[in-house]
Amino acid sequence: MSRHRILFGAAAAALTLAITTTAGVVHARDGNEQGEGNGCSNLPNYFQLKTALAAATATETSGLNNQMWGTIVDRDGIVCAVAFSGVNRGAQWPGSRVISAQKANTANAFSLDASSSSGGSGQANGLSLSTANLYSATQPGGSLFGLQASNPVDVGVAYRGPSSNEGTANDPMVGQKIGGVNVFGGGLALYGPGKKLIGAVGVSGDTSCADHDIAWRTRNNLKLDHLQGVGGVSGDAARPDNIIYDITPNPNGGTGISKGGFGHPTCINTGDQTALPPVIP
Repeated sequence: MSRHRILFGAAAAALTLAITTTAGVVHARDGNEQGEGNGCSNLPNYFQLKTALAAATATETSGLNNQMWGTIVDRDGIVCAVAFSGVNRGAQWPGSRVISAQKANTANAFSLDASSSSGGSGQANGLSLSTANLYSATQPGGSLFGLQASNPVDVGVAYRGPSSNEGTANDPMVGQKIGGVNVFGGGLALYGPGKKLIGAVGVSGDTSCADHDIAWRTRNNLKLDHLQGVGGVSGDAARPDNIIYDITPNPNGGTGISKGGFGHPTCINTGDQTALPPVIP
């Protein structure tokens, strides 16, 4: 049974939960205040993430049609919310919960907003790197080889209990720094009005290509894609941190060669990345 049919009732109910914003930045919080005192107060809460993730999962038709995990971290890498799209926590790959958090941490850790740029040889308009953009650069011979081992996941945070709270407003990762670097699709930086980088979202549970597309739609649903004019490596000004499919076979064997150095492999039932919603001012 496809995720669309499973989600029909759940997504319809979830969409009745309003994503409230003030000038496009979410301020409402649920009863779980573990993340307060940091940037979580300016990011979507559990219910808002779950709503956006469920709608994005139901909309996207690429990949394996699986259910998804999603995580939001703030600018300091603190987990603000963890949610899943299925009927219960067993409806998604259990291993994808921590991977979604790892992806969120990576996108946040290696992106910049315009206010962070200092001129010179830096990115004048900031730089947004999705986890999908890091695949080729971190392969042997790539310009960022070794990055994937630089910031390990805190296993004490990742696997603290109780398991029954995983994917709820009281997920054990909330309020903690997860760490981790992931170098395939599914992680995107979150930009509020004024191209201000305020954290990141990570999505996992399907092919890495579908993970990217669903993360993209989740960010768009949350209205935290104010990165029009922010620097990126995709070559598409309307989608600066989009996934890139430019890998060709290596005549010498081994890892394929990305023409631009930031390419990502294609997947089963790969979606059309150019059909994803453009980012907003």
